[in-house]
Amino acid sequence: MSATAHAHVDDHAHDDHGHHHKETFVTKYIFSQDHKMIAKQYFITGILIMGFIGIAMSLLFRMQLAWPGESSIFFEALLGKWAPEGVMDADVYLALVTMHGTIMVFFVLTAGLSGTFSNLLIPLQIGARDMASGFLNMISYWMFFVSCVIMVISLFVEAGPAAAGWTIYPPLSALPMAQPGSGMGMTLWLVSMAIFIASSLLGSLNYIVTVLNLRTKGMTMTRLPLTIWAFLVTAVIGVISFPVLLSAALLLIMDRSFGTSFFLSDIFIQGEVLHYQGGSPVLFEHLFWFLGHPEVYIVILPAMGIVSEVMAVNARKPIFGYRAMIASILAIAFLSTIVWGHHMFISGMNPFLGSVFTFTTLLIAIPSAVKAFNWITTLWKGNLQLNPGMLFSIGMVSTFITGGLTGIILGDSTLDINVHDTYFVVAHFHLVMGISALYGMFAGVYHWFPKMFQGRMMNKNLGYAHFWITAIGSYGVFFPMHFVGMAGVPRRYYQNTAFPMFDELTDVQVLMTVFAIITAMAQLFFVFNFVRSIFYGKRGPQNPWKSTTLEWTTPTEHIHGNWPGAIPEVHRWAYDYSKVDENNEYIIAGQDYVPQTLPLFDGEEELQH
Repeated sequence: MSATAHAHVDDHAHDDHGHHHKETFVTKYIFSQDHKMIAKQYFITGILIMGFIGIAMSLLFRMQLAWPGESSIFFEALLGKWAPEGVMDADVYLALVTMHGTIMVFFVLTAGLSGTFSNLLIPLQIGARDMASGFLNMISYWMFFVSCVIMVISLFVEAGPAAAGWTIYPPLSALPMAQPGSGMGMTLWLVSMAIFIASSLLGSLNYIVTVLNLRTKGMTMTRLPLTIWAFLVTAVIGVISFPVLLSAALLLIMDRSFGTSFFLSDIFIQGEVLHYQGGSPVLFEHLFWFLGHPEVYIVILPAMGIVSEVMAVNARKPIFGYRAMIASILAIAFLSTIVWGHHMFISGMNPFLGSVFTFTTLLIAIPSAVKAFNWITTLWKGNLQLNPGMLFSIGMVSTFITGGLTGIILGDSTLDINVHDTYFVVAHFHLVMGISALYGMFAGVYHWFPKMFQGRMMNKNLGYAHFWITAIGSYGVFFPMHFVGMAGVPRRYYQNTAFPMFDELTDVQVLMTVFAIITAMAQLFFVFNFVRSIFYGKRGPQNPWKSTTLEWTTPTEHIHGNWPGAIPEVHRWAYDYSKVDENNEYIIAGQDYVPQTLPLFDGEEELQH
């Protein structure tokens, strides 16, 4: 688009936003088409509400694992008929594990994280008035909201919610009579996920089009902050892999309700053979994990982008290896689509195919390691500002490395056999995907809170308390879990009292549960700090972190169209921190950062490592 056309669009947009919109409560807060409001809607629905439900479920089943078969007033109050005399029923244990996994992976970490930060930051950091389609953005959120409502409703159906594990393998998920949770609860799970996937696809297409088409003048792809690269590639992975899960869900609905046999064959129930012939449950595993592994990167890439940005700003240094960071994001995206078989090493797959998946899985460790080393090097000799956002960023690098190292064991088809389906796997993916992504999300909230809520700052001391209790508590839960897994304790078992060799591990289960309860309580610091700061947080300056990127050039009051006048032009990359001239003086006297909007000085070279 030519400069003239740009100017024309800008003026027109400014005109529009200045004069025509008299917003009502409904158009401003409910059916909003403004990306900043939609980001808040995603945050409140996906992270605060669904996150609360997901964490509460994990506490319930952790209590059951620590004190198996014991009566609890919590069980009686929250589970009703599923906890006769306060003792948790085995069926509801499976349902809690299933729904916890589904809610945390899809609703909190996928939609909550991407929906919040892609919406908030893409237009602000690339210099756009809004998303490519505000209407599509609104539809995407409301479809997500509907899928959340259906998933929550499924908790209250008479036979109970889905209970086949979050991976919903057939035949438990394909036969309505297989177990209590295989009935209406499973059907609602599938309907909810189908709507969720449609929402995710609409959102992803919007993000891609916005980044490719609506960048301001001078904002080339190599001047984009790494947050935007991460959101763009995350959206691309989602568009490629989510339709495969949708097809699996639709075929499963066909098997359940219309008598087909895509995933069922030779099923016997109480000695009676059912009419299903010719299907393969392993086909479902292939379809599920073809989404399931890219899904891990859909969850972690936005967190990686946020951490790269927050870390560069708070180390007062350019991010180390900018182009290598982009290359590693792209390499991760490509490799993530050819590693799904490592979830299926013991499904009877050909050992040669297992060795191929081992090779591709170990290959994906390389770009991941590039990112980890680059973060550590960014911190090296930096002028570190250890605010809560920075602490969570450093914490994310820690959990990503510790969780990633165990992935090397699980990615090897020979070593995986010993620990497959034990708590070792649970500990691995909670650290590398769950905790790491949550840390990235917390870093983003502490960092961009002033941008979300008119310049108000979150309380620093509450942030520190939140970080340290969460960091110690998370390792307290998942570090011992590796050893429980290596001892052979299988995952998803309601209790292990039938196995005398596991009796000595009961104390470890109690320890993990106590840490889990403490860590969950620490999140109340965050919720209190978040809600209180919206109304009473002290107001900071327009650019509180002295950051170079475009979002801090917008006024602190939210306006439609983001900038009151013309959109600023970009003249340099996003990481000009502590840049000095030949005399070793800062380029701008007394200021250790150079905004992207400032033209290059005479004789100055643009940095792009």
